[in-house]
Amino acid sequence: MNEIKCPNCGEVFQIDEAGFAAIVKQVRDEEFEKEIKARESSFEKEKKLAVSDAVSDKDREIIELNAKLKAMQIEKDMSVKTAVAEKDIEIKNLEGQLENAETKAKLEQETIKKDFANQLTAKDSEIAFYKDFKARQSTKMIGESLEQHCEISFNQLRATGFKNAYFEKDNDARTGSKGDYIYRECDETGTEFISIMFEMKNEADETATKHKNEDFFKELDKDRNEKHCEYAVLVSLLESDSDLYNNGIVDVSHRYPKMYVIRPQFFIPMITLLRNAALNTVATRQELALIKNQNIDITNFEENIETFKKGFARNYNLASEQFAKAIEEIDKSIDHLEKIKKQLTSSENNLRLANNKAEDLTIKKLTKNSPTMAALFEEERNKKDSE
Repeated sequence: MNEIKCPNCGEVFQIDEAGFAAIVKQVRDEEFEKEIKARESSFEKEKKLAVSDAVSDKDREIIELNAKLKAMQIEKDMSVKTAVAEKDIEIKNLEGQLENAETKAKLEQETIKKDFANQLTAKDSEIAFYKDFKARQSTKMIGESLEQHCEISFNQLRATGFKNAYFEKDNDARTGSKGDYIYRECDETGTEFISIMFEMKNEADETATKHKNEDFFKELDKDRNEKHCEYAVLVSLLESDSDLYNNGIVDVSHRYPKMYVIRPQFFIPMITLLRNAALNTVATRQELALIKNQNIDITNFEENIETFKKGFARNYNLASEQFAKAIEEIDKSIDHLEKIKKQLTSSENNLRLANNKAEDLTIKKLTKNSPTMAALFEEERNKKDSE
């Protein structure tokens, strides 16, 4: 049995094991419930506190994240604004450049138009000048003025562009005709590498008979050949309405070799064009000149040989005549010598006989009939033997 004292009234009573177990269970259950409730209450408080703390931390984190997002947004907005500003500046620059380019193009276009208009005006003025010029002059004066125009144009560039060039009027009419001007130029070795025969032709508008350029081709080609020029150029104001001759340099070499027709404004360009082309052949021309000089040397050598042969033949003939005379004289001398030879031969026989007789002469024969001489010879011989 177990005794249990009431905590309220202090009464002590006994209880068996089953009751005690039931009371204990009841107490445990109640305490457990209290404990559970207490724990639940404490847990709830801790939970609320934890939740409150968690919420505070999360709020702080959210605040921080919001701050970061705001900062990033601000930075983004600044970057966007900067990029937009830079892009706006670039666009403005491009627009400015485009505007400048358009302005420049317009200015260039206006300049070109002005230049073209000025050129047209100058050309119209030049045409009007020539028309008026021709109307006021005689045919001879027109031709002379065209020549003067070309000569002045050349002389303005002679000192700078044509230092070694010859450009003078053709005054040699020994062959029956002559051109207007001859242009020649040599390289530093003196080898001519270009030559041009020029003819200038013009006529007044009121001239009854209008000439054509081709009317002068044959005579110009003749002058070129007679003056040994390589090219022929007709500077012409004839056929003023011809599209062919008004478009520039016209090559008429299908009619006559190396012949051209030009307007006066192409006078200097024509010389420059032919001159530059000829400069490429300077080396070849120098070689040809060398070969030509060699041929001249050979010709001179042959001429010298021929002169020598003629002189030698003349001298030979003279010498031959003198030789024949000398031979004749020698033959005469030979005949005379033959006679002398015969005489000498006859004398030789006589000398031979005399010699034979002299060789046959002995002491015995000399003293044969002279005892005195024999005794003298014998005495002389004995003296020599004793010595």
